[in-house]
Amino acid sequence: MSTEKIRKDFPILERKINGKPLVYLDNSATSQKPKQVIEAMLNYYEKHNANVHRGIHTLSDEATHLYEDARKTVAEFIGGKPEELVFTKGTTDSLNAVALMLQRDIKKGDEIITTVVEHHSNFIPWQRIAEEKGAVLKVISMKESQREGSPDFPMRQLKNLLSKKTKIVALGHVSNVLGTVFPVTGISREVHKYNKDIKIVVDGAQSVPHIPVNVKKLGIDFLTFSGHKMLGPMGIGGLWIREELAEKLTPFSYGGGMINKVSIEKSTWAATPHKFEAGTPNVAGAVGLAEAVKYLEKIGMKEVKKHTQDLAAHAIKELRVLEDVRILGPLDAEKRAGLVSFVIEGVHAHDIAGVLDAKGIAIRAGQHCTAPLHKALCLNASARVSFQIYNTKKEIDYFIESLREGLKLLR
Repeated sequence: MSTEKIRKDFPILERKINGKPLVYLDNSATSQKPKQVIEAMLNYYEKHNANVHRGIHTLSDEATHLYEDARKTVAEFIGGKPEELVFTKGTTDSLNAVALMLQRDIKKGDEIITTVVEHHSNFIPWQRIAEEKGAVLKVISMKESQREGSPDFPMRQLKNLLSKKTKIVALGHVSNVLGTVFPVTGISREVHKYNKDIKIVVDGAQSVPHIPVNVKKLGIDFLTFSGHKMLGPMGIGGLWIREELAEKLTPFSYGGGMINKVSIEKSTWAATPHKFEAGTPNVAGAVGLAEAVKYLEKIGMKEVKKHTQDLAAHAIKELRVLEDVRILGPLDAEKRAGLVSFVIEGVHAHDIAGVLDAKGIAIRAGQHCTAPLHKALCLNASARVSFQIYNTKKEIDYFIESLREGLKLLR
C-alpha cells in the first residue's frame, strides 16, 4: 500500500495549522487514527452498545463477541493467546497493575533492576515499591548507550547487578528518547540463565506500534503497550501476562466481572484474563484497537518498521548537516525505531517546537517523561520527531527547511 493511499485514510492530515498543511511528527506521544478505526467505534456505539458478559439479550451477546474477538486479534498480533491478554487503559495502567501484583512478594532487602532510560511509567512504580517495602532499586546507568552513535546495551553491567535477591527486571523495549531497540531476547536469556524465577517486565509502548513483536520469542513475563500509539483510540491498551504466571497471580482490582462466586465468607475469581478486568470494560476502545491492528497487519509490520526506519535515517542525515546539532542514540537507523531526538547548542527545545508549530509542524519538546535520562545526559530538554506509516520524506525535508529558518531567528 503506497504512502499516498495510506494518507487518505487519515482525515486529520487534511487539516491546516497556522495556515499551513499539518505535518504531524509527534507519533511517539500519540498516533493519528485512520477512518477505519473511527468507523468501527462509531458502528459499535450505533448498533451494538451494551455491557458485556452480563446480559442475556442480543445486544449484550453481540458486544461480548466483539470484545472477545478484539482480544483474540490483539493477542495474536503480539504472538500471544487471548487468555494471556488483559485490556487496560494503556501502558501506564498496565505497568502499575504489574507493580501492584508483584509487590506482594517483595520483601525488605529484595532487589529490582531497571535502567536510567526508562519512561517514568516504568520507573516510578518500582521506585515506590522499593521505598515502601524496603527493597533496593538498582539502576543500569547505560552510559555507553547514551553517547551519540552508540546502540549498545551494557549486558556486563546487568550481569554484575544480578544477585540472589533480584526479583524483578523492568526495561523498555524501545527508548522513547534514544530510539534504541534494546536486545530484550538476549537480556531475558541472561536473566533467566541466572535465575528463571526473576520476573521480566517490558514496556512495549514504543515497540509494538513500530516493529514486529512476538512475546514468545522475547522470553519475558509481562508486556505492556498502548492503543493510542498504534493507530488505535486513547484509553485502551494491553497487558500480556505469560499464561503459567497469569494463572498464579492474584487480581489487582476487584468488583463486577472478575468474580466466580461471592459469599459473605469468601469470594473466588473468574478465569484468566477476566479476573484482571474488574468493572465495565472499554468495549468501543477494544473494538477500535482491534481495527487498528488489522490496519497495521494489512500493511505488514516489517513494512511499517522499514518505512519508519527509512524516515529516521533521512532525518538523521539531514539533521547532522545543521550546525551544533547533537543526536541522541544510535546514528544507524537500523538500530532504532522511527524516532529521532536531538538538541541544538544554545537553543531550547521548547523554542524549536514553537517556531515549527508556526509552520504547521507538530513535534515534541521537553524531557519526554524521562527526567533521570536527561539528567544523566546533562540536558534540560530535547526535541523529538517521530514517525508513522503516513509520514513522508517530503515532510522531513520541510521540517528541516523550517528548522533552518527558525534557527536564524532563535540565534
